[in-house]
Amino acid sequence: MPPVQRVLILSIGNPGKYRNTYHSAGHIVLESLRKRLSPDLSPFTETRYGKQAALASTGWRYSLVQSPAIMNVSGTWVAAATRQYFEEHMLSPEQGAVVLLHDDLELDMGTVKTRKWDSSHKGHNGVRSIQGSRILLSQAPGAKFARVSVGIGRPQARDKATVSDFVLSAVSRHDRSVLEGRSTEGVLDALISLENKWKGE
Repeated sequence: MPPVQRVLILSIGNPGKYRNTYHSAGHIVLESLRKRLSPDLSPFTETRYGKQAALASTGWRYSLVQSPAIMNVSGTWVAAATRQYFEEHMLSPEQGAVVLLHDDLELDMGTVKTRKWDSSHKGHNGVRSIQGSRILLSQAPGAKFARVSVGIGRPQARDKATVSDFVLSAVSRHDRSVLEGRSTEGVLDALISLENKWKGE
């Protein structure tokens, strides 16, 4: 099977005034990841991606792109961005890999977990939207798609209104330092594990 030549790392969250909230933890970690993953990655700049203007950082192996879509309707953009990436780099399903970064209420702040692409969305509407978009490349033989969940913790009260207020609240200074530190290191470790796994497939 051909080795993985390029890796697309996508983060989902919310734009505008909700950009620096807990629901956008994936964006925060992706920005921090750029500084540690590879020295050849460019600064984030606005680029046409998935038929929309998106912030992207590119290097010879990795491309990091932040979804410009509203979290709950991320699927259409992720499908278009993935298709564009494989077409522009002329990659077969076996030659390209896609990793999705997203927040996770079920994990404590600072905890990171790798999940299968099609594993349960656990009520996460952004992941639900992506899974509902039926990205055909993810179903191709030899496809390498994975999710990396970034823990943000959960408020003590579990009613819908409290949870919604929490995920749309601004990230505290302490929690941002955790996301930019321990969480980012966890994502780096997850990527190393995925790269090793792909080599063995």
